[in-house]
Amino acid sequence: MKKFLSHYKSTIILLASIVVGAILGIILQEKATVLKPFGDLFLNLLLVIIVPLIFLTITTSITKMKTPKRLGKIMITIVGVFLFTSIIAVFIGILSTYWVKLVDPEDGEKIKSSLQEIAPEEGEEKEDLTIAERTVNLVTVNDFSKLLSKDNIIALLIFSVICGLAIQMTGEKANAVRNLLESANAVIGQIVKIIMYYAPIGLGCYFAYLVGTFGASIAIGYAKTFVIYTLVAITFYFIMYTIYAYLAGGTKGIRVFWKNALPSTLTALATCSSAASIPVNIECSKKMGVPEDIAETTIPLGTSFHKDGSIIGSVVKIMFLVCLFGTSLATAGDILGIIGIALLANLLITAVPIGGGTISEMLIITMMGYPVAALPILTMIATIIDPPATMLNVVGDTVSSMMVTRVVEGKDWIKENKEN
Repeated sequence: MKKFLSHYKSTIILLASIVVGAILGIILQEKATVLKPFGDLFLNLLLVIIVPLIFLTITTSITKMKTPKRLGKIMITIVGVFLFTSIIAVFIGILSTYWVKLVDPEDGEKIKSSLQEIAPEEGEEKEDLTIAERTVNLVTVNDFSKLLSKDNIIALLIFSVICGLAIQMTGEKANAVRNLLESANAVIGQIVKIIMYYAPIGLGCYFAYLVGTFGASIAIGYAKTFVIYTLVAITFYFIMYTIYAYLAGGTKGIRVFWKNALPSTLTALATCSSAASIPVNIECSKKMGVPEDIAETTIPLGTSFHKDGSIIGSVVKIMFLVCLFGTSLATAGDILGIIGIALLANLLITAVPIGGGTISEMLIITMMGYPVAALPILTMIATIIDPPATMLNVVGDTVSSMMVTRVVEGKDWIKENKEN
């Protein structure tokens, strides 16, 4: 019980603060606006840290990449399996939320005017830009100082990738820079932890303001979001992972998977951290018959780049904002846009409990064109769906390692393993 509380303490406190905030909002109604500055303080702390967090996280991740064993076939297979399962996850996320009105959009205009930051004299100049010019402005900036702005997230991401690749290409001569960036990244991680200590107060006050200003419907929206996500996660867990296990090894694959999947599942639920689940997950994969080099490559890579639960969660976050702001999704292009944003956002979610999705949430807001003040709204969604999302992230990597083994080792890979 103590171990459970130690892992879930942050989540429980955040959930309790959101509930208290909702109650205060209902009681105080419009008077709850007096609490808004405390919520704005949390938002400002998040926005201040977002630029160094993105740069250091992406750059150091690339500099740490090492060549795995049997690089060619294993890596190509891993990419293929991750892409295949990720696309299925994002489609399931859309199908499970597209027909559901997560929150009443009637107050959309009021919410927009409340959250929208003042950005005058910018819109007219951009109206006449071509698609090519808009793309260039999205992915690049014409001055280094503009990279240090939350308004140019995509350009910052691209620069971070280029910087990481340059350090890799430089080799040993870049060790001093590599070590400096890794040290700075560790410090930034601790700063995020410090900021999250204030999260219960900030989110509670922010939620009280939202409920007091826009009514209890937004609180009902969060409850509805949690119920829908949990049902989808449970269904996905039992049905899709059984199908994947069958694709990996037939009926034997199903038996082997469910015989050994429980430790990974319980560890994910207990820690709410994909990173903390890596050792147990690798061990479970090996017990399923996955070769050591495949397990020790697929699981760590999956922790960074393959997250079924987070992909579905990204779709839920997007659809929540779509309902909240009354955005129209009338064309196939709109749906394809959501798919692309969800897949890209998934790559930016770090494998830590509470706060690991800040970068991806900022990307969602930026690419969907919503005000950055909506960031705490997504943080609250991430908090309430964290346990089931982590479960899918972790176990999805386990079954993916089986599918990779099926391609690399052949259809008789289970028979050839003496343990099974």
